[in-house]
Amino acid sequence: MHTLPAPLLVLLYLFIFLLSPLNVPAAADEDNPFTPKAFLNRYWNKEVRNDLPKPTFLFSKVSPLTAVQSAAFAKLAAQNALSSRLPEFCSAANLLCFPDLSPSLAKHDSTSNFAVYSNKNFTTYGTQRSGGIDSFKNYSNGDNVVVDSFRRYSHEALGHTDQFSTYGTDTNVPDQSFNTYASKAVGGNGGFTTYEQSVNVPNLRFTTYSSDATGRSQSFKSYSENANAGDQSFVNYGKRGNGGPNEFTGYGTNANVVGSGFSSYGANGNGANDTFTNYGNEQNNPQNNFRSYGDGGNGAIESFSSYRDQANVGDDSFQSYSKNSNSAKVNFANYGKSFNEGTDKFSGYGQNGNGQSVGFKTYGVNTTFKDYAKQGISFAKYSNVSSGGAKMSVSESLAKRWVEPGKFFRESMLRKGTVMAMPDIRDKMPKRSFLPRSILSKLPFSSSKLEVMKQIFHAGDNSSMETMMTETLRDCERTPSAGETKRCVGSVEDMIDFATSVLGRNVVVRTTENTKGSKGNIMIGAVKGIEGGKVTESVSCHQSLFPYLLYYCHSVPKVRVYEAELLDPTSKATINHGVAICHLDTSAWSPAHGAFIALGSAPGRVEVCHWIFENDMTWSVAD
Repeated sequence: MHTLPAPLLVLLYLFIFLLSPLNVPAAADEDNPFTPKAFLNRYWNKEVRNDLPKPTFLFSKVSPLTAVQSAAFAKLAAQNALSSRLPEFCSAANLLCFPDLSPSLAKHDSTSNFAVYSNKNFTTYGTQRSGGIDSFKNYSNGDNVVVDSFRRYSHEALGHTDQFSTYGTDTNVPDQSFNTYASKAVGGNGGFTTYEQSVNVPNLRFTTYSSDATGRSQSFKSYSENANAGDQSFVNYGKRGNGGPNEFTGYGTNANVVGSGFSSYGANGNGANDTFTNYGNEQNNPQNNFRSYGDGGNGAIESFSSYRDQANVGDDSFQSYSKNSNSAKVNFANYGKSFNEGTDKFSGYGQNGNGQSVGFKTYGVNTTFKDYAKQGISFAKYSNVSSGGAKMSVSESLAKRWVEPGKFFRESMLRKGTVMAMPDIRDKMPKRSFLPRSILSKLPFSSSKLEVMKQIFHAGDNSSMETMMTETLRDCERTPSAGETKRCVGSVEDMIDFATSVLGRNVVVRTTENTKGSKGNIMIGAVKGIEGGKVTESVSCHQSLFPYLLYYCHSVPKVRVYEAELLDPTSKATINHGVAICHLDTSAWSPAHGAFIALGSAPGRVEVCHWIFENDMTWSVAD
């Protein structure tokens, strides 16, 4: 029996693959030497120089593509034609892609109830509607990737009421867009109650919302509470509005690093009445920008009551706020009593206004006033933190709100018998897989190529996908801190290359075994220090939000790594095998880091330990 030479055999395989259909079942490809998993097995054996078992948790993230699919999609990527097959590619490769929404042409009655509904495009919905109520209750709740578009919704409606109740709660990476919503509407009410509560990385856009509206009230209650990261944008909101009260109550309370932008909000409005009550309270590092807010308004009344009260750090910018306005009344009560010093900038505030009244009562942050109107301004109990005011101490209850108990702890806690809180270590990211290097190497990954990347993954301007890409690229392209080496990797092979370049080829990768014990108390069992508990160097890898599975990996000097048995405090039964890392030098960390809030300390004064969360990992030299 004659056998073909190896090179000819490879060419024959590829020829057959390229002629085959793309929907070959993965099960039929298990023994194929050209699958991504088979390639990874060979690569690991070549690059890692020890006989320890391969890490199954890492190998489970390898691309599920068959050899046929890998070859075909690699060819499309090389031809810059992958976007033409994006839905098929995303499905087969297990990627995070947003659905392409087509306009909804469905007809509805004047009163409609949308319950347990998601991923829809409501274009020109409710145009010139007279009366009636639309109710979105439990809409898009609990979904992983939510994309909803409300374009020209309730345009020129008369007395129409919209209710968004418990909208998008507990969702992951929602993308909601309200474009020209209720513009030129007369009367009616738009209510957003418990909107986007407890979501992860929200991207919400209200563009030209209620512009040219008359007497239409908008209410945002419990909006984006307990949210994580993300941005909310109000552009041209209430512009040229007439007598419409807007109320923001409990907006962003307990949220973590949320950015809110109010651009041209209420500009040229007449008799506007806006109330911000408990806005951004108890937030961690909020970023709020009010640009040309109330510019040219007439008789507006704006109230900021308990705004950003007891927030941590954060930055607010008021640019050209109420500039050129007539008889505006603005009241800041208990504004910005931050625990750690934030930065507030008032540029051109009330400038060239006529008869405006602005009051600051019990105002206290690090503040800059530039080109500020000199008439009609009162400051009561004003304390500038940077000029000698004492920082407020963070109460234990607030520290627990900002930083989950057990997320950071001292090294002394890693002793047998210690009972301690365990944070929620479950992976909150969308489930994705790595790409094969044969495809990854043909895709752009650079801020300079963002427009090409947006085209490949069907990311619209100002969409969640664009924001996600931009922020991840910014992190990956950031200059390393002192002593740090870093790299963003989209394949296991790239991760192996980086880890071995830092630590050498005798390496092992570890993660916490499971998520048992999360959000409860655990007891520490037997503890083992890696490399005998010596101070060492490790490579830690954390997930980034991107269409394919991407990790931010960086070298971490001066650490100790531990393995610990985690027990049920009552039964003493082993429930988990935890991996913890202790950072011994925190002198370069930010004073606002959550670890110092939780531990009541400051940079360089204490070591900081934390568990390795689900699907994160740390590499070290093998014992």
